[in-house]
Amino acid sequence: MDTPFLFKFVFLHIFLLFGFLGDNRLYASEPQLTLDYYASTCPTVFDIVRKQMECSVLSEPRNAASVVRLHFHDCFIQGCDGSILLDDTYTLKGEKKAATNIHSLKGFEIIDQIKNFVESECPGVVSCADILTIAARDAVILVGGPYWDVPVGRKDSVTASFELANTNLPTPDESLVSIIPKFLYQGLSVTDMVSLVGSHTIGMARCQNFRSRIYGDYESTSVKNPISDNQFNNLKSICPPIGGGDNNITAMDYVTPNLFDNSFYQLLLKGEGVLNSDQEMYSSVFGIETRELVKKYAADSLAFFQQFSDSMVKMGNITNSESFITGEVRKNCRFVNT
Repeated sequence: MDTPFLFKFVFLHIFLLFGFLGDNRLYASEPQLTLDYYASTCPTVFDIVRKQMECSVLSEPRNAASVVRLHFHDCFIQGCDGSILLDDTYTLKGEKKAATNIHSLKGFEIIDQIKNFVESECPGVVSCADILTIAARDAVILVGGPYWDVPVGRKDSVTASFELANTNLPTPDESLVSIIPKFLYQGLSVTDMVSLVGSHTIGMARCQNFRSRIYGDYESTSVKNPISDNQFNNLKSICPPIGGGDNNITAMDYVTPNLFDNSFYQLLLKGEGVLNSDQEMYSSVFGIETRELVKKYAADSLAFFQQFSDSMVKMGNITNSESFITGEVRKNCRFVNT
């Protein structure tokens, strides 16, 4: 198969998938959100969230990544509506036990705690969806990342979608060709995708999610030097090819695992991305645009920070139109109000 044909095939694949999803698309558009939504009804909400996140991240730096991931998974399922926070009940099947979530999501108790403090100050006013969005911003700041203004005014959904959780979210072993349409479906661009994946600079990965990578093409993409070789051997010791260890974890940025910086992209340049989906952004033959963005962010942390801030606002603006009609402000983030 010649190269021109390959590119035509790939772009046709993206076009068809994007078109197929189009009727149900959620856009990162201009929703009914404002910066001063709680100015008169709960003016201290941002201070409350920040204080609780400070305590949480100080006690365990990994909590920052957990909250950011919760926000990402929430927005990609049926919009940023707090549906990811709902527990299963007799009448509602939540999203927490979907294959893409069951072993990867933590931090629910952090949002519960923040919600309790907010409710004591402003009962029945601030949605769980807004709390999660604000908390994700503060989590990034607390580990050295950029600041951005958070528009608020979201409502909490009264539904969840186990099915969309299994289809909308990117998975660690996916190819670049498969992942790009999932971002386009949300109204996010390739630039948004590459910058948002940069949050993996503070993320952890389970052995089950990177085993195929390190026993696959890791050696062929990574440079040969003592530091890289040592990291490769470390990954293999954490994640044996057979015989268990699925839940063993490693940092996706072993250089500065608890600092939000551009080191993650520098590792991709060296071919040391832990997840296949990450390394594909630089190494895939189809990664013409993504490769240049990886190189740009690896060389310029300010450019990464600016784009990441813009893309987080854009992702946070992905709306579930139904939640503005039938949604509510939950009293408990885990359950729909009775």
